[in-house]
Amino acid sequence: PHAKISGGVSNVSFSFRGNEPVREAIHSVFLYHAIQNGMSMGIVNAGQLAVYDDLPAELKERVEDVILNRREDGTDRMLEIAEKYRGDGSVKEEETQEWRNLPVRERLTHALVKGVNTFVVEDTEEARHQFARPIEVIEGPLMDGMNVVGDLFGSGKMFLPQVVKSARVMKQAVAYLLPFIEAEKDGKSETQGKILMATVKGDVHDIGKNIVGVVLQCNNFEVIDLGVMVPAEKILKVAKEENVDIIGLSGLITPSLDEMVHVAREMQRLNFHLPLMIGGATTSKAHNAVKIEPQYKNDIAVYVADASRAVGVAQKLVNPQAKLDFIAELREEYETVRVRNANRKQKALLPYETAISKGYQGDWINYQPPAPLKPGIHVFSDFDLADLVNYIDWTPFFFSWELAGKFPRILEDEVVGEAATNLFKDAQAMLKRIVDEKLFNARAVVGIWPAQRRGADDLVVFNEDGSEEIAILHHLRQQTDKPNAQPNYSLADFVAPEGTKQDYIGGFVVTSGIEAEELAKSYDKTHDDYNSIMIKALADRLAEAFAERMHEIVRKEIWGYAADEKLSNEELIKETYKGIRPAPGYPACPDHTEKATLFRLLNAEQHTGVNLTENFAMYPTASVSGWYFSHPEAKYFGLGKIDKDQVTSIAERKGMELDTMERWLSPNLSYDR
Repeated sequence: PHAKISGGVSNVSFSFRGNEPVREAIHSVFLYHAIQNGMSMGIVNAGQLAVYDDLPAELKERVEDVILNRREDGTDRMLEIAEKYRGDGSVKEEETQEWRNLPVRERLTHALVKGVNTFVVEDTEEARHQFARPIEVIEGPLMDGMNVVGDLFGSGKMFLPQVVKSARVMKQAVAYLLPFIEAEKDGKSETQGKILMATVKGDVHDIGKNIVGVVLQCNNFEVIDLGVMVPAEKILKVAKEENVDIIGLSGLITPSLDEMVHVAREMQRLNFHLPLMIGGATTSKAHNAVKIEPQYKNDIAVYVADASRAVGVAQKLVNPQAKLDFIAELREEYETVRVRNANRKQKALLPYETAISKGYQGDWINYQPPAPLKPGIHVFSDFDLADLVNYIDWTPFFFSWELAGKFPRILEDEVVGEAATNLFKDAQAMLKRIVDEKLFNARAVVGIWPAQRRGADDLVVFNEDGSEEIAILHHLRQQTDKPNAQPNYSLADFVAPEGTKQDYIGGFVVTSGIEAEELAKSYDKTHDDYNSIMIKALADRLAEAFAERMHEIVRKEIWGYAADEKLSNEELIKETYKGIRPAPGYPACPDHTEKATLFRLLNAEQHTGVNLTENFAMYPTASVSGWYFSHPEAKYFGLGKIDKDQVTSIAERKGMELDTMERWLSPNLSYDR
């Protein structure tokens, strides 16, 4: 870059590709001097702005030499020191000492904004001696710093990973002050409000809930986190005892949706007058408007899409005047959603028998299903973690931190690139430690059994020599009336029918999460939400990588139908291989109860330590399970909506009451229960 800003220049532009600290400095210096010289507009990436006064003097001088064209050798001199300030080089935030000369209040703000916890104890202690009471340190400089964080996050200048790091600094400072506060006995801090949070009964997923809790705490809300698998009775009992202002419910698996409806009904029945916040991967504005909000008329049930919106929603709900306006606005919005949902033209459904007749027809005369090289059960204990690293799909990792973008392009993204790059560096460091120190024990069990299709949508599984039936797997079929003679798929279509050829089916359970739960708890004890969430997020990625790697081993070595396969990780992520591994609870087979059969066939709990909750969520959460299909035309698909004739059929085949089956398949029903 080489540009000069002066009164006579109407337009200056430049681009710079390089390390983040230098890029931040260039953006900040450019904007600062553009404003100083009266330019009417300066366009820079706000996500890559550093605080002008915080820039190291040497770096600021060299960048100004270039921007202001003060020296002929300005560019060379700046490039000369660029390596020194590279993000992973010798000058790091923790090692840059200039900010240590600031007054303690400003040092605390700097530490909070930058997420640096190196000096938090000594700075907090110094601040304690400057106030009459220790609580005033929290209410003063610490909350001032968190207000800056909140403003930056709200304006899109900070991102979730940075906020979680800021929360770590805040929590560690508060933890240091607590003994002093308790010694006074009467020290109380004013908060914006008290929020109870829980993952509902039967569900064990908590990464999203924990992130929302951190962000709320960063904005001075007191959060009571009851954890996972919390029944409605406990949620409501604690809410009364603690006199909370808001109840927040989270859930990831589809059965959690019904549990949230149950909690809303109980709140209405027991005459609660508290707002209810709903969130989680399976929730949606439409589901809340149609299913949950109508059950609770004493107050409001609000759908919250992600952590970035949680603070604004909570602030409105605890402000009496803002709450009235907000509820009126929401009720009007939800009524519009309900009307739109009721008027939405549903795709025509075929009678179940007609859908069966339009199913996929395999050429079972000319096709020979591959026999497994190693049939039966295979157990893998303490699988080499290093073998899994290259199988990680990183895109969902960034999504879990609310950074949207496809890896690796996200690292160069104009808006979130810097935050994503820093997060990725931290993840790589943690991942290296996990692998080098063998912090996780990756375990798996897979099985391949003889199987044949019976009737339209059931698969009969036999013991290894085919002499005895050991299970029946019940599948579901698409009922949408499709154009152009497209098949109405069922997973059962991809296994040879009885009386044709001998075929096979596989199943698997893998986990990398048992030790991760305890490691996360150890970080929680030191108020380190950032590394607690990081551990769980990496455990999830390793579990998915393990499922991918195990499927490859099955295709090449155990089933052996793709022994010569050679695919890159990108090709594996795109699923360009033969065969599929659909998981119970996912679009092609949304019936979670089928996991019980899978776990029994594999004796999965004994072999892996993974168990099922009452709602068939897997614990630990960093676990993956599913079926293996080898047919070359097997494909993933979405079941879509199904009618009562099919639900009645599968209930009868499973020996289950119709209303129970409807509860498990609720999101897929084309009719009201």
